[in-house]
Amino acid sequence: MKHHLILKMRARLPEPPVIPDWVGFIGDKTHTVTTVNAEVDAVLHRMPTDFWVTHEYIPAGGAWSPEEVFHGLDRTYRILLLDASVVAPEVLASLGALGTVERCSQLVVASVDLPDAGEARSLSAPGSTRELIGLDFAQAFTRGDPHVHVAVLDTGVDLHHPELAGKVDAAADFVDLAGLDTSDFVGDVLDADDDPDDEVGHGTHVAGIIAAAGKAIDPGVAPECRLMAVRVLATMKTEAGLQGAGIVDNINPALKWCVDRGADVVNMSVGIRHTEGGLPHADVVRYAQSKGVTVVAAAGNDGGPTKYYPGALPGVIAVGACDSAGRVASFSSYGADITVIAPGVQILSSYARGRYAVASGTSQASPLVAGAVALMKSYGRRHGFGLAGNDVIRVLRETSDRIDSRSRSPLAGYGLINLTDAFKWLSRSPRPRSAAGNPR
Repeated sequence: MKHHLILKMRARLPEPPVIPDWVGFIGDKTHTVTTVNAEVDAVLHRMPTDFWVTHEYIPAGGAWSPEEVFHGLDRTYRILLLDASVVAPEVLASLGALGTVERCSQLVVASVDLPDAGEARSLSAPGSTRELIGLDFAQAFTRGDPHVHVAVLDTGVDLHHPELAGKVDAAADFVDLAGLDTSDFVGDVLDADDDPDDEVGHGTHVAGIIAAAGKAIDPGVAPECRLMAVRVLATMKTEAGLQGAGIVDNINPALKWCVDRGADVVNMSVGIRHTEGGLPHADVVRYAQSKGVTVVAAAGNDGGPTKYYPGALPGVIAVGACDSAGRVASFSSYGADITVIAPGVQILSSYARGRYAVASGTSQASPLVAGAVALMKSYGRRHGFGLAGNDVIRVLRETSDRIDSRSRSPLAGYGLINLTDAFKWLSRSPRPRSAAGNPR
């Protein structure tokens, strides 16, 4: 396996030479940079391999913006080791101890269990989900705004599905597992590109919950909003079933790509445990939040007190799951500071290759909340005010249905989302202004 290292430097490297970005470098290696600085180079040259230096992120404009600089995205680099089969711990320790290096880590390959999805025997869903969260009342105010975009970072999206065709304004594939043993993977695993085809259906199921057109099933939560389809996980076969698997750090430039292309809400029905180094996705999530983007993430499905990221990061809306009676599902994790719960048991939605399926998990609860946030932002846009992350969390805090006498429960956060009360609150309360100064 060829290894990559992520180096966050304390200062940006001098340019020229112009340092290419990692995604662009996959397809165009015309310009190569083979030096970081004298002390980093000295450590790297202890290994019997050459290396290339790339930027981890792409600046949103022609130059790095103040927000990108503030969050350190301009000084985060990916070091591509050409022949190394292993990176010795002492090399990582030596790099991390250098005065010019703020943080150093090796790429981590993570996998997440994909909920079992059963082929839908009937496309007539019982209506309990809509009734439970007050969706019909909210959709009387708005069914979404085509200027409000929800990014789905997942296993991809079936762009030709009848429920989703024509709804995706931007698409990309950030899966590139070059150098890994991919014999157990299904479908495309190489060369990040603009084709987010979903081989397994998880991402398509999530996208349908958010914005299904309502052709053969009930419409999604925000059917008039637009989608961004971003593939960040490949599909791997295991003895236990299918898993979504990918390189954790590849998700970071994918999230920035969405933010820089105008995402208002990002749904991440994915989550990984923190094992070493900095918290996963922390810098780029803070960047997203600084731009007024709301990040919604699944809490996890192990039923225990495990922290999964990005759901456990500050300001991220971490979503647990409940059943059709509003009871917290037994599989719903609670290690993160749960914000709210939403229905996540036996949810009917679109699926890969034009099919429909029923699935359960916090993966299904999260897009219900992401769609709800998109509806709130659509309403705000129509009435001339923006909703930044803190504004959205305030609405959820004030209007969700508590599961007990506590204001915030470890299992359910502020409680089950109640869109009837949320839209009453939005329509009657003083209109908040987005902290980011935009209509997101």
